[in-house]
Amino acid sequence: MSGHSKFANIKHKKEKNDAAKGKIFTIIGREIAVAVKEGGPDPNNNFKLAAVIAKAKANNMPNDTINNGIKKAAGDTNSVNYKQFTYEGYGPNGIAIIVETLTDNANRTAANVRSAFTKGNGSIGAQGCVSFMFDRKGQIIIDKEECDTDPDELMMMALDAGADDFSEEDDSFEILTDPDSCESVRKALEDAGIKMVSAEVTMIPQNYVSVTDEEALKNLNRTLDLLDEDDDVQAVYTNLEE
Repeated sequence: MSGHSKFANIKHKKEKNDAAKGKIFTIIGREIAVAVKEGGPDPNNNFKLAAVIAKAKANNMPNDTINNGIKKAAGDTNSVNYKQFTYEGYGPNGIAIIVETLTDNANRTAANVRSAFTKGNGSIGAQGCVSFMFDRKGQIIIDKEECDTDPDELMMMALDAGADDFSEEDDSFEILTDPDSCESVRKALEDAGIKMVSAEVTMIPQNYVSVTDEEALKNLNRTLDLLDEDDDVQAVYTNLEE
């Protein structure tokens, strides 16, 4: 993996996110509600909630907004009941796409996701049709310019905390963990004063596919843009080589 820029991809995603901050806060707000309902309002006893709070802070969500979301979810038994659905399919040139959603209306979400694929000249497939091409991992990205720690020391710190892999990229460090270990590794780094660009459980392609055809890229970006604009969509993963 050495030589690639995971950080550049993260920055690209964050720039798009910053342009639609309300969308990101909506996504995280729903995740907080689900996490609290599943495991309670105390992040010390709720790994999923702790992970969502970390994601919220990484996206500059105000602490008051986070705390209010937790209190609302904990105290409102009549709040909206969101359900998780995952869709898999192919974009142009056979690019694999996984779409994770959180919705209060499954029919609406299914129709919107299917429309996004169709408008980009892609197609939705059966469950499992592309997910076998990805590994679910905890991924922590650290900007080199924001980190004064020696790379070898940082690597040992991460591995001692439970990380599976450590790699140095052009402008960042990437730490991979088991999904269940991501929060504990993130916490250990945070306690050591390490600033992180992102720390989340994600789907990482086993192999990347490059697309050079301009029309195919245009269609693929159409699908991805439509999915990004949908409030029900929590995350989108592809094996596109950026």
